[in-house]
Amino acid sequence: MTNHFYDHLFAPHAANGSCFLKRDDAPSLSYAEFVEMAARIAHVLRDNGIEPGDRIVVQAPKTVEMVALYAATIQAGGVFLPLNTGYKRDEVEYFVTDAKPRVLVCDPSAVVALSDIAATVGATVLTLDAGGKGSLTDGLADQARTFETVSRGPDDLAALLYTSGTTGRSKGAMLTHENLLSNAQALTDLWKITKADTLIHALPIFHTHGLFVALNTSLCAGACVHFMASFSVDAILEALPHSTMLMGVPTFYTRLLADDRLTRGLAANMRLFVSGSAPLLADTHVEFTTRTGHHILERYGMTETNMNTSNPFDGERRPGTVGKPLSSVELRLTNSETGDIVEDGEIGMIEVRGPNVFKGYWQMPEKTAEELRENGFFITGDLGQISADGYLSIVGRSKDLIITGGYNVYPKEIEDVLNDISSIEESAVFGIPDADFGEAIIAALVVEPGAAADLEEIAGAVTTKLARFKHPRRYEIIDALPRNAMGKVQKNVLREELSQG
Repeated sequence: MTNHFYDHLFAPHAANGSCFLKRDDAPSLSYAEFVEMAARIAHVLRDNGIEPGDRIVVQAPKTVEMVALYAATIQAGGVFLPLNTGYKRDEVEYFVTDAKPRVLVCDPSAVVALSDIAATVGATVLTLDAGGKGSLTDGLADQARTFETVSRGPDDLAALLYTSGTTGRSKGAMLTHENLLSNAQALTDLWKITKADTLIHALPIFHTHGLFVALNTSLCAGACVHFMASFSVDAILEALPHSTMLMGVPTFYTRLLADDRLTRGLAANMRLFVSGSAPLLADTHVEFTTRTGHHILERYGMTETNMNTSNPFDGERRPGTVGKPLSSVELRLTNSETGDIVEDGEIGMIEVRGPNVFKGYWQMPEKTAEELRENGFFITGDLGQISADGYLSIVGRSKDLIITGGYNVYPKEIEDVLNDISSIEESAVFGIPDADFGEAIIAALVVEPGAAADLEEIAGAVTTKLARFKHPRRYEIIDALPRNAMGKVQKNVLREELSQG
């Protein structure tokens, strides 16, 4: 039987004896061993009632067994639904109640808290701990080494990933076999990933970046993955001389730059550093190049679409931009009110269309209709600007647009000015309700270690570079910007905390 995603990404490795997952605390797992492990887990899923299209919710530590569970879910015809390990009981209850999984896999320590939630939807609870042990893997050796792959087509669901839910309730993005496969193939080709590569993997695997971008491209190419439980500066610096790629969030690179051991010589064997999930400051890009000789490749994607654009592998990797659309992706900028395409050089709503774009939101037809046009273009909610030579810059989220005194203000324009000030490490600009102007502009500032911030001097720098209506009403010095698990600044948290100042 044919299974569109499994047959292309996993099945070809059934007899591949080369390294797939390299671990520091356990033996490496070859591709062939991984495929066998996945088949055995597929039998466990079948024994627990999994039928084609059933959801498997997973909130468990990052282990090779969890990666094998991902492959097993696809092979058994199920839909993989990973959850952030930081979610609390009430948050998990929403996802489980909404998705109605057949199986819920969690850490053994969470069984008591989650069992009653699983029971409300008739889901079986299986366990998986940080050592790969639990009821999911107990007796795995007794299962058959092969599994008859369940037939699934390109338009069948492979994964259900929930948006972060920073505003409103989280939405489940339905991702098909073709969504995942087409994006993996496009990125593998663009970034020239081969079986000769070794990827440093320190990302979580409950998110598009760590699960789909990093692992799917490695599987597509047959590359080796240095599989780390979490991010560690020491571990990554030790791995650099023996690796060729690193995929990370901006925080990875700022923390590496803070360590004097990061040198051009240490990174000499590397061929590609990728950054995503949150904006990379242009200063970080430049400093990293100065220190290592490598230009970080920044790309742009989201839960609903996987990756949409990328800076080139060969060619200029331009700081402050996310490059050009992937070969299979159409991208346009539109007026958010009329839907008309904006003039060249103007800021507009980013819309994308292609085989990477999701099928819609789980059980939310009205929300799907609002954001996914009938012609296939998805309204991302991100505001962008395209340069004369086609590079896309992300200006901000439409929900972050500040309208003050009738003027539209894009926070990134102010943040760019603030971030250029020597005493400022990073900033976040947002609006709060104001009786006179509609919204007032607030700037949250994180000061460079050891520096002293002069607010009058900072305000003066803004005054010389930006029109008066763009000037922040207030500047707030804070210790750190609040971020979610993937490093994105949570302006909603700042707005709530600082609106009463």
